[in-house]
Amino acid sequence: MLAQRAERLRDSRRGAYLDLIERAHGIGELSWEIAAVQRAAEAGRRPALRDELDELDELAERERDEYGKLRRCVRVVELEDPAAAAATANAPQKATGPFHRALGAMRSGEPEAPQRFHDAFRPFWQALTDFVGAAKTALHEA
Repeated sequence: MLAQRAERLRDSRRGAYLDLIERAHGIGELSWEIAAVQRAAEAGRRPALRDELDELDELAERERDEYGKLRRCVRVVELEDPAAAAATANAPQKATGPFHRALGAMRSGEPEAPQRFHDAFRPFWQALTDFVGAAKTALHEA
C-alpha cells in the first residue's frame, strides 16, 4: 500500500515536472521566433516597420499566454513537491521577466532592446537547467 502511494506521488511529480519543462521550452521557442523577426528586420528583409511591429504585437500576445501556462505549471510543482524542485521551479518563471520587458522595449523601438532580449536567453535556460537537475534529484530520492 505504501509502495503504491509512493509510486503514484512520484508519477504525479514527474508529470508536473514534465509539464513545466514543456512550457519553458514553449517560451524558448517563442523567443527564437521573436529573435528571428528582429534579425529579419535588421537585415532589411521586412517590407516595412509596421509589419515588424504587427508581428511583435502578435508574438507579445502569445508570450503572455505562454507565461500564464508556465505560471500554472510552477504552482502545480509547488503543490506536488515541497522539496528542492519546488524551490527551483520559480526561477524559469522569474527569468521570463527580462524577455517580457525587452520585448516591450522592442515594440517601442528602443535600439538596445534586441540585445537585452538576446542577453536574457542564457539566464532563462540556466534556470531551466537548474530546475531539471533538482527535479531529477527529487525523483530519484522519492
